[in-house]
Order: sequence, then C-alpha cells, then structure tokens
Amino acid sequence: MSDAFRLENYLARIDYKGALSVGLETLKALQTSHLAAIPFEALDPFLRRPVNLDPASVQAKLVDGSRGGYCFEHNLLFRSALQAIGFQVTGLAGRVRWMSPPDSPLGPKTHMLLKVDLAGGAYIADVGFGACLLDAPLQLKADVEQTTALGTYRLTQSDGLFLLSAKRQTGWRDMYVFDLQPQIQADYELGNWFTSTNPFIPLTMRLIMERIAGNQRFRLVDRLLSTEARDGEVIAECMLQNAGELGEVMRETFKVTPPVRPEEIFERTGG
Repeated sequence: MSDAFRLENYLARIDYKGALSVGLETLKALQTSHLAAIPFEALDPFLRRPVNLDPASVQAKLVDGSRGGYCFEHNLLFRSALQAIGFQVTGLAGRVRWMSPPDSPLGPKTHMLLKVDLAGGAYIADVGFGACLLDAPLQLKADVEQTTALGTYRLTQSDGLFLLSAKRQTGWRDMYVFDLQPQIQADYELGNWFTSTNPFIPLTMRLIMERIAGNQRFRLVDRLLSTEARDGEVIAECMLQNAGELGEVMRETFKVTPPVRPEEIFERTGG
C-alpha cells in the first residue's frame, strides 16, 4: 500500500462536495462531513488488535474500509486532508481529564488534536475525542463560551496549559488539557501504543463508539445505546439485548463493519 494521501478518495468517503478554499467555512464543513461519515470507534483496542498509524494503514481502515477509528487515526487523517487542501495545521497532544477528579494529577499525553491557523486567528480542530466529539472547530481563545450546534465549550488557560471543558446537564466537565508544543509522529506512536494496549485504559476495557449526524449525537458504551441533543441531554436510550441488535446498530447507526463477528464483541461487553 502507498503512503501517499489520496484527497479525492477521502472527499468521496465523507461525501463532501463543497468548496476547497482555505477558510473557516470550509474547515467547519469538512469537520461536519467527517464526523457524520467516519465514526469514533475503538474496536481494535477493545479486541486487543493492533492500531497502526502509518498513513497507508489509516487510509485503508478509515477511507477505503467501512471502519472508524480513535483519536490518533481520525486526526492524522484529518490533518492530511487539511494539509492537502492548503491549510496550515499543527499536530498537538492532550492529557485526558474526562474521567479524572478535578484535583487529580495530570496523566500522560493520550490524545491528539489539531491547531489550524487561519487568517482570522487560530482554531482547534478535533474529530477524535470519543467521549464528547467536537462538532465544530473552536477558536483558540480563553475565557469565552463557544457554542456549536450540539454543545457549549470553554477554554481556560493556566501555567501554559489550555483546558477544554464542555457544558453538560450537570455543569461544566473537563475534557482535556494541552499546550501548543508541536508533536511528531513518534510522539503519537508512543501515545497510541500506551492507549491501545494498557489494560486499565477505558478503550481497552469497554466498547465505545460515537457518531454525530445532523443535530444528534449517538453513543454506544458496552450495550447501552444513547441519543443526545445539545450539551449532553439524553433524549433516548436503550440496552441492546443480543448480538443481532449490536450488529444492526454498528451497521445502521455507526456505519461500521466490525473486524470480527458481532457475537464475539457482544460477549466481551458482558464483563
């Protein structure tokens, strides 16, 4: 397989037919299309399968195959697409805080995100944070609430670190912290190995899938399927009862063909 990025294949995969000019509206439209077409899914870590970050493997899985991926795969692919169009993009790394108590120490850099420099300023673009997918780019600007179709977000800054938080029904919830130090491929390879193999990381312990389409967020955690509106408001949820239902949800809701039989996945979700 060739490592060369094939922009036309990517645009076809996300069903994008809009403008390719370098600007905020194009960035927003690409992010929306990407999230609707390519879901967050961590099936490979959950099934103890390797996650390869070389360009050929990422394209084969997320573009040519009917699969999604997690943060490193998504944002490496999105960065390649943006750079091919002409955007100025820098890969960054974050320390996840979603499940961490507010006063707990920072953990390792296990998340990838992007900084996109536009004529009007810098933006954060992230299509791979599976706990709360960002449905639009955010200005790299602290202490202002930023609203999107599905959420309300806020960046705060302290000691050289930015903290991204999302408004939920119960209040603000921290997502991750990051700085502006550019990362190289080796940084992502290390974070990817740790995240996809550590038995105490949520992605290796639980089935997690998420997709944004229209003004709804679909999330699957083990056997619980939820549909959310703005700011995490749950508008529907159900417990999947068998492997047949799981297979249908993966196929119809998340647009994924799993690498193994749904029966094997469903059995693993039973604890």
